[in-house]
Amino acid sequence: MAASPLISGLMEALRTLPGVGPKSAQRMAYHLLERDREGARNLAGALTAAVDKVGHCQRCRTLSETELCTLCADTGRDRSLLCVVESPADVEAMEQYTDYRGLYFVLGGHLSPLDGIGPEAIGLDRLEALLDEGEVAEVVLATNPTVEGEATAHYIGELVRPRGITITRIAYGVPLGGELEYVNGDTLSHAFSGRREV
Repeated sequence: MAASPLISGLMEALRTLPGVGPKSAQRMAYHLLERDREGARNLAGALTAAVDKVGHCQRCRTLSETELCTLCADTGRDRSLLCVVESPADVEAMEQYTDYRGLYFVLGGHLSPLDGIGPEAIGLDRLEALLDEGEVAEVVLATNPTVEGEATAHYIGELVRPRGITITRIAYGVPLGGELEYVNGDTLSHAFSGRREV
């Protein structure tokens, strides 16, 4: 028996979520309709409210309900430090797991010429304008350690360098608690070349 058009539509809508395939979408749809209609209503309401009211911070481009996000509006943060990340989720991770007290700039992705994603698509013109304001003394490049993330970090470094601003890159390599024999060769190579004095 085929699902009704409304159930099929719900399943297709759920498949827009990352990692949700046809079976997972079917399981979620039937769960919401059979066992948790109140949860479904709450989900629909929260999703509608977020889509209608959440935009981007005018300064750093992270997700925000206000013109300036709470981090950019916080006068206690160090405005001379600017950490460049790929996504709002990266900002959350940095805030949760580090003691970084500067500001952020969210690219919303990385350079990928083959996919048509150039400098304008990730807001590098806005980043340059921000750097030209003169407050930033150090740019911390925290793009992902992928080929695209490295290319993006290199490109940003070339934009920053002529301005006389210090450029740093977050370290990456062997995870805390990891054992060398199980670490990927590229990861171990990067960790070794990025070693520091203790």
